[in-house]
Amino acid sequence: MNLLTILYAFISIVGFAVLFNIPRKAILLSGIAGALGWFVYLIFRTSLASNIFASFAGAFVVGIMGEIFARYKKQPATIFVVPGIIPLVPGYGLYYAMLKILEKNYQEAVGVGFEAILVAIAIASAVIMSTSCGRIYRRRLKLRTKVPH
Repeated sequence: MNLLTILYAFISIVGFAVLFNIPRKAILLSGIAGALGWFVYLIFRTSLASNIFASFAGAFVVGIMGEIFARYKKQPATIFVVPGIIPLVPGYGLYYAMLKILEKNYQEAVGVGFEAILVAIAIASAVIMSTSCGRIYRRRLKLRTKVPH
């Protein structure tokens, strides 16, 4: 695994965080969350050879880190999650599918486009699941503090 690609992911995430006008105190943490998600993506991509599951795992880690950082910085989790998932978004797959459509190679366009859509669904599902996990955790913390011992 190349550590340089994780550094590039971090830099691109920080760049997108600046572009999205993320508050300054959250930019570095959004880069860390996204770089960690990219690291997990690379691990699952090389070990399982499944781009879809690797994207799910990476996005789930970004979502969990976003929830943790949101609680730590008292900010919404989306300011950490949105820039963090940028490297996982299947832009190349969608571009390649459109190129194959223009070249009238519909068979290959369907295969690549379908995988890109599945990756996008996996990313969205992972973000939803991590948000749900964060809510469940916060509810349990509230219940623990309310119950007298």
